Amino acid sequence: MSRIIPIFRMFDYAKAIQFYVDWLEFEIVWEHKPEGNPVYMRIAKGDVVMDLSEHHGDGTPGSRISITEFKGLKTFHAALIQKNYKYMKPGLERAEWNPEVLLMTVIDPFQNTIIFEEPL
Repeated sequence: MSRIIPIFRMFDYAKAIQFYVDWLEFEIVWEHKPEGNPVYMRIAKGDVVMDLSEHHGDGTPGSRISITEFKGLKTFHAALIQKNYKYMKPGLERAEWNPEVLLMTVIDPFQNTIIFEEPL
């Protein structure tokens, strides 16, 4: 089975860890961190997998992805709000295009957008 793995551009390793690992609770699957060179890493949360790269040309800041069929969005949202991350306080909303879909949108420190979607 093939899989598509999006690549988001990042510019600061510590901020990426704070956002993706500490706040969103992704785990680092692997990292390539050669001394003095840009970092490339793979992160995952359940079956959601994405790559983060400091390499020029890997992704464009301001990219956007949707994570569909996300399970437990209300619980996940409540846990994020409880952590009191000072840079992001996402809300929950019903999709304009389908009121039977719940959405939560977060924007990372590098202006990349992740939309979590859960069918109701």
